[in-house]
Amino acid sequence: MYMSMCCDVSCSSTGATGALQLHMPDSREESQDQAISIAHNIYGVPQTINSANYVYFLGLEKVLQLDHPESTKVFTAQLLELHRGQGMDIYWRDAVVCPTEEEYKAMVIKKTGGLFGLAVGLMQLFSDCKKDFVPLLNALGLYFQIRDDYANLYSKEVVYQEISEILNTDQDILRQRTTDNDVKKYCVECLHRLGSFEYTKEILIQLENSIFELIEEHGGNPILTALINELKKVYRGSQ
Repeated sequence: MYMSMCCDVSCSSTGATGALQLHMPDSREESQDQAISIAHNIYGVPQTINSANYVYFLGLEKVLQLDHPESTKVFTAQLLELHRGQGMDIYWRDAVVCPTEEEYKAMVIKKTGGLFGLAVGLMQLFSDCKKDFVPLLNALGLYFQIRDDYANLYSKEVVYQEISEILNTDQDILRQRTTDNDVKKYCVECLHRLGSFEYTKEILIQLENSIFELIEEHGGNPILTALINELKKVYRGSQ
């Protein structure tokens, strides 16, 4: 019963934190090309930031309900990692800096992998299972973020900040901070021509295989395996 409550609290606090991760960076950027208005365009930047901070503390309130002396340490450590990663992402975007592949992966592990770490870290406080899930969590964080970026570009839902690979070919396009869809489509065409999409697919397949292997090493998980099999359809088709 108590473990069930722990799972509920972990999911609630992680879900709230994940939703905030989407809205907080939105309040710092222009997104006139998005079909759906984002939070700060509707409610204004001050109200969006205030509401986002409020939900952070709702998450903390949930964690305190666990009544475990280590729960706030886990929550704080993972949120610090998330914000470090988010800060790197924002800096690269605003300074028009193209990170190396390894720098990008390190950022994603902090920003996205931290959410997985939060959920697992909280549940392990109340479990006899103390296995090291970090390699699996890092692989999942990378997989989810790279797949999401790939899907956004490939489906033509192009967001300017996601086209960093083109920097080495045509930096002027990024410096324009353009809202012109024709210019963005040109960027995507360049990415296709340079083989960026194929390379990204190869990385995703490598991560996918690594995730499956790590799942098996930990005794298998049919639900997580089924989820990855569903997510991979974006870049593998129906195979």
